[in-house]
Amino acid sequence: MADTEEENPKEVLCSCSGTTRGLIIELVAQGKDLDAISRYSGALSGCGGCEWEITELVNALNAKT
Repeated sequence: MADTEEENPKEVLCSCSGTTRGLIIELVAQGKDLDAISRYSGALSGCGGCEWEITELVNALNAKT
């Protein structure tokens, strides 16, 4: 995975809810876990197509802290 800051923050990671990469980055910075991200954004609660990519992004962001 490329460095998350270099990737497009406007990229939609969850097409069901319209959740962007930038929003996920913001929510992780606020200390939210996957469950809280799902509740707040609606991501990870529809078809499941975004689960892998969002989980990988959250794990990568958490590994940096």
